[in-house]
Amino acid sequence: MDTKVAQLINEQINKELYSAYLYLDFANYYGSIGLDGFENWYKVQAQEERDHAMLFYQYLQNNGETVTFAAIAKPEWHRDDAMAPLQEGLKHEKYVTSLIHNIYAAASAVQDFRTMQLLDWFVKEQGEEEKSAADMITKMELFGSDAKGLYMLNSELKTRAYTAPSLTL
Repeated sequence: MDTKVAQLINEQINKELYSAYLYLDFANYYGSIGLDGFENWYKVQAQEERDHAMLFYQYLQNNGETVTFAAIAKPEWHRDDAMAPLQEGLKHEKYVTSLIHNIYAAASAVQDFRTMQLLDWFVKEQGEEEKSAADMITKMELFGSDAKGLYMLNSELKTRAYTAPSLTL
């Protein structure tokens, strides 16, 4: 595997673990303000991000590459109101999409088709992640200022259950 591609994937493992850490912090915030449905939604999101890190980890190992770990940064965001994590979440997903695109471009430049095939799944996944994050903002804009609407939205988010990714390496 190309050295630069392997390095970018190693860095992506850290970024995915940071994403899990960030979303767990969002869950913690929502739990502290009594929105346990939002808390659940972000706990599930954190599980997804940990699995994304593990997919990259396993991919590097399967290709004989050394996995190296770096410190995971402390999440920094403004806890202004219940909308803040949703907006920060969408911003973060767009950032992660750009990281995946950067790895894809590096793999494409060296004709690393196997890595490009792996990344095809992540490109699709990031499209879904961005849409989910945008949908959460839309729902909060529509229902968040009404107590009954917020209660119903929170109740809906309590039902989200974790489903492991179906990507075979």
